[in-house]
Amino acid sequence: MIEVADVFRQFGDAYLAAFGDSMLPSHKRAIRDIIRCRTEVMGGNLYQCDTCHHPVFAYHSCKNRSCPKCHTEQTQRWLALRKEEMLPIPYFHVVITIPESLRSLFRSNQKALYNIFMKSCAEAILELAKDPKHVGGLVGILMVLHTWTAQLLYHPHLHCLVPGGGITPDGVWHPAKDDFLFPTPALSILVRGKVMTAIKKQHPDMDLPKSAWEQKWVTDCFPWGEGDQAVLEYLARYVFRIAITNARIVAMDETTVTFKYKDRKHNKWMECQVSGEEFIRRFLQHVLPEGFHKVRYYGLLNPNNRHLIQQIRLLCVLRSPPVQNKPPPVDQSESSLVGQSDQETIIPKSGVGAACPCCGTGRLILVRRIPRPLAGSP
Repeated sequence: MIEVADVFRQFGDAYLAAFGDSMLPSHKRAIRDIIRCRTEVMGGNLYQCDTCHHPVFAYHSCKNRSCPKCHTEQTQRWLALRKEEMLPIPYFHVVITIPESLRSLFRSNQKALYNIFMKSCAEAILELAKDPKHVGGLVGILMVLHTWTAQLLYHPHLHCLVPGGGITPDGVWHPAKDDFLFPTPALSILVRGKVMTAIKKQHPDMDLPKSAWEQKWVTDCFPWGEGDQAVLEYLARYVFRIAITNARIVAMDETTVTFKYKDRKHNKWMECQVSGEEFIRRFLQHVLPEGFHKVRYYGLLNPNNRHLIQQIRLLCVLRSPPVQNKPPPVDQSESSLVGQSDQETIIPKSGVGAACPCCGTGRLILVRRIPRPLAGSP
């Protein structure tokens, strides 16, 4: 299988020579880390089967958040923590997209404008939900920033998971009405006003296109199922997904890279062939600035408010009998499910006692640890 690391190995030096002086440190680090991930450069362990004596090298991961091989264990730990917060109520999926007229400005000022975008959208959702005409209470938001399309083009947008209900300051729980949270046209107008006003106030030197004030910002809000199952489906699809997985790369030659993508309009798989340099450019534009948090929590899910979760759970139990989980249909079009990884052989953290990938009957025993090579060593 061709990997992103193979593309970086073949075309990375030429890309760095052409653009290295203007590249962000996070982009250079992504290339370096992904190339080294699970290779002898990272160090690791050597195991051997106690039956067939087959050797198994298990090298350490790079842990770069843009690496397609990492994050399986991190995802499982994170999901275990989030599961404790899930409520037995309907959830809603809210999607908010930056208009095309602003995307070049966002790409050039990612950290500052992504922060404004996420904060403004959270304020808009909370404000609309508090309106007695809609929910009438404080809701929670789990927000994730994505920046790509299926063809790796730049398309910044937010995925927000919102519980279907809110709590008032005096502790009264207001469930969402039927399958409705709030009107999306109102959300579009409110988000546009908050984002544009914040940019103008905090960065008065930025040249904002007039059309961005006038055009409709694309927003969607739809029911996403009930309880734990709906949330786990959501988290599997969005929280730890990267721009492209290794499984989608189908070919590479001396000058080009070919990858597959899902054409949503026609509901079929297509192939996209680009130069190696263009593939790297498309991939790197989705590597977020160092220190930037793409997953954020607002309202009830803010750490300062999570003491209310147990109170709300009790209120929900008192109001109605337990609901049956009705998860949304699973999208199998991309490698994005919980625990799914591009690694070929999954070795437990300790390694000892794992089944042999060669004979399948023997167990692995630790032979020796492989240290990282010293810096500057041949």
